[in-house]
Amino acid sequence: MAVTIKSEKQIVLMKEACRLIAITHNELGKALKPGMSTMDIDRLGEQIIRDFGCIPNFKNYNGYPASICVSVNDEVVHGIPSAKRILKEGDIVSLDAGLIYQGYHSDAARTWGIGEISSDARRLIDVTRQSFFEGIKCVKEGNHLYEISGTIQNYVESNGYSVVRDLVGHGIGTHLHEDPQIPNFKQKGRGIKLQAGMTLAIEPMVNGGSYDVEWLDDDWTVITRDGSLSAHYENTVLVTKDGCEILTLLD
Repeated sequence: MAVTIKSEKQIVLMKEACRLIAITHNELGKALKPGMSTMDIDRLGEQIIRDFGCIPNFKNYNGYPASICVSVNDEVVHGIPSAKRILKEGDIVSLDAGLIYQGYHSDAARTWGIGEISSDARRLIDVTRQSFFEGIKCVKEGNHLYEISGTIQNYVESNGYSVVRDLVGHGIGTHLHEDPQIPNFKQKGRGIKLQAGMTLAIEPMVNGGSYDVEWLDDDWTVITRDGSLSAHYENTVLVTKDGCEILTLLD
């Protein structure tokens, strides 16, 4: 699949898809509390998405059974919601979600603390979020893709954490996953040249310990191999002539 450049009309639709998933994440963040099950989060998220008249794009994607990926503590991504998995004070939970609006996809992730969390957990979440904002300083027409990758890795490692190698960001549009792949770590070469109208899902996944991960027997849930905490932060962004626009953040 080639990298797609969005027309003005397509960008309008992308922006609305992204605005709606941003609202969904804000609502989920406000609802999180100790005693909730991860299934409760999924049901609420799906209800919000469908109330917008949209389709949760993760549900049944390659067989994934839920609308919201809910990953707790040492789970990096793709945690499957369960009525038996109950959030407790001090947990951190990463929510990854997207929706389809008039044929166009959005994708965003946030990591939240449940009640009072440790200072170490808070710092991990903050560094992960900031690594995204460091990375997008490189996003503008004429720059190269892998400048984003190296910048994210440098920021994360300078703060004593590690960037997951086995999972990457991606282009997005009429498909949830489009070219190009966007690693969060240095690559050989510079990568493709960015063009205005590209839409990219940039998503640092950061571990408190080693970057090594493994998959659970459900074939979806990715965990840190050393049991360390992991955080995830993602936005869909639009490349512009002089920078980028973050589409999945509310003003």
